[in-house]
Amino acid sequence: MKKINNYAYIDAQNLNLGVQTLGWKLDWKRFRVYLKDKYQVKVAYLFLGYIPTNKKLYEFLQRSGYVLVFKPVVLDNNRRPKGNIDADLVLKVMLDIDKFDKAVIVTSDGDFYSLVDHLYKKDKLEKVVSPYIKTCSVLLRKSAKEKIVFLDNLRKKLEYKKRHRLKTKL
Repeated sequence: MKKINNYAYIDAQNLNLGVQTLGWKLDWKRFRVYLKDKYQVKVAYLFLGYIPTNKKLYEFLQRSGYVLVFKPVVLDNNRRPKGNIDADLVLKVMLDIDKFDKAVIVTSDGDFYSLVDHLYKKDKLEKVVSPYIKTCSVLLRKSAKEKIVFLDNLRKKLEYKKRHRLKTKL
């Protein structure tokens, strides 16, 4: 039996903000395990803007099993960092299309409508994983059809919980 070779393409900012809208924080390590176990994801690309002060976070994400794809960050009108990764994610999927069996696209952004529609028609779409139905683009839901799932009911499984180390006295 052939091993399944699925790839995930994750819009990190969209996922992070979407989960925060639900009132919780994503455990990125557990999410990587979830993708592997649930969708047989061998390679998980995480698209995000590069901020030099986040070096420790990037190292943690790499140790957790993600392949990081950075975009230079610019400041928006409110002086907040913005790293628009949409074109990079689409390009990477299209460059990889013959390397994977099926793709898992993680976002709620309607800008990925055409990509998801194309993957669906070519039978190369495993799932679209969206943080929350209420913030998910109608266009994205339309293109993914029955292949869309939402994370709002997976809080117990994927929520970050601070791990307290036991302090021992000698």
